[in-house]
Amino acid sequence: MVVLDATIVNIALPHIRDALGFSTTDLSWVINAYTLTFGGLLLLGGRAGDILGRRRVFIFGTLLFGLASLLGGFAQDSSLLLAARALQGIGGAICSPTAFALIATNFDEGPERNRAFGVFSAVAGSGAAIGLLAGGLLTEYLNWRWVFFVNVPIAILIAIAAPRHIAESERHPGRFDLPGALTSTLGLVGLVYGFIRAASDGWSDGITLGSFAAGAILLAAFLVVESRTDQPITPMHLFANRNRTGGLVMMLCLAAAMFGIFFYVVLFVQGPLGYSPLKAGVSFLPISVAIIIAAQIASNLQAKYGPKPFMAGGALLVTVGLTWLTQMSKDSGYLDGVLGPTVVFGFGMGLIFVPVMLLAVAGVPGEETGAASGLLNSMQQIGGSLGLSILTTVFAHYATAEAAVQLPKFMESAKPEQLAYLQQHHEFPQGTDAANTVLTQGISHGFIVGAALAAVALLVAVFVIKAKASDLPSGSSAVAMH
Repeated sequence: MVVLDATIVNIALPHIRDALGFSTTDLSWVINAYTLTFGGLLLLGGRAGDILGRRRVFIFGTLLFGLASLLGGFAQDSSLLLAARALQGIGGAICSPTAFALIATNFDEGPERNRAFGVFSAVAGSGAAIGLLAGGLLTEYLNWRWVFFVNVPIAILIAIAAPRHIAESERHPGRFDLPGALTSTLGLVGLVYGFIRAASDGWSDGITLGSFAAGAILLAAFLVVESRTDQPITPMHLFANRNRTGGLVMMLCLAAAMFGIFFYVVLFVQGPLGYSPLKAGVSFLPISVAIIIAAQIASNLQAKYGPKPFMAGGALLVTVGLTWLTQMSKDSGYLDGVLGPTVVFGFGMGLIFVPVMLLAVAGVPGEETGAASGLLNSMQQIGGSLGLSILTTVFAHYATAEAAVQLPKFMESAKPEQLAYLQQHHEFPQGTDAANTVLTQGISHGFIVGAALAAVALLVAVFVIKAKASDLPSGSSAVAMH
């Protein structure tokens, strides 16, 4: 349910934009409101399960996720939808880490637990692909609100079944690091808001500068809090290992580009290409297949070749795919504009996922494995939020410049209803040549940032990562992370 929700909403984005009056830049908050709270509170959610009992926390998080989904489905304006998305992220941050930990609680170590983790990984891996298809089906044959409503019966069934089939875990006394969780999450919100505000109001805007300043101050406070508390939400010594830190930096950079693809290429296939929601969902399946195939290759050959070749080779492929996307124009077709670059990107990401996950827990004591894996998941969500906001800033700059160029030609040939739409929404009507040109001009320049971030990940893989095959964990921990 949680993994599926990362993609099911993407396919509905153009319809959400039209129904609730989002601008293209503000639309990114539909993704960021979820990923910021999810990534920022993920470690706190895992800690809550340890202290209060994992089954109890799991059920609460699942029901909160379902309630937030219900509110999102009924939202009548943009602010209510964003509030529901943020609440969804909180619910996901509570139930997701406890779901993973409950497998260790309910299955004996050895083949039984390994088999359970294998099923868990398969379900999680297929969730993104199922989300793309489900989002297309629900949006096309019902409406966009059902991408939220679909979670409600699932959450209720889970809450009913959990007490009957899942044993409660032993509680471990401890304290919640609320100052750490709040300063990190609010600091990231400040940075992301600053970037998105800059996209619409410019870099010299007072609120933009104030957001950046507040974000920087809160993140500095987070570092101080974590260095002084007895039970930090983020054990800072985990960053002492260069391979782990290098993997975390790679995930931060690459997640930024991945979120950009799922956001902007969805707008492209349902805009200039004119795909229906269902066809748009199907058009993204090859990227999921590429990730799955590459991940299997990397997983099977890790022990022989070690992580570095897969991380460096994967980062190179990701950089190539994103550079290819910078060539997008309104005349691009599916094969050259979407399929080619996204499959190259997906194959590269698949090569990277497994070694990065294994390095995240390599050499970590058993009691800190949850914190280490949670830190990697947080980096993915945080990187996605920051990256999407930066791409949105670049998108807005070049889209605005192109709109000024297109305006005179549009005014000459526009119909009265098109002129009325432009006056009301301050954007060209969807589907017009001017709208398609503006959109693709912004997208192609935005992916220059994505390619640059991928290049940073490539440099980290080549010059920072030193891990050999012997440095990777073996046994159940490796299977668990896979």
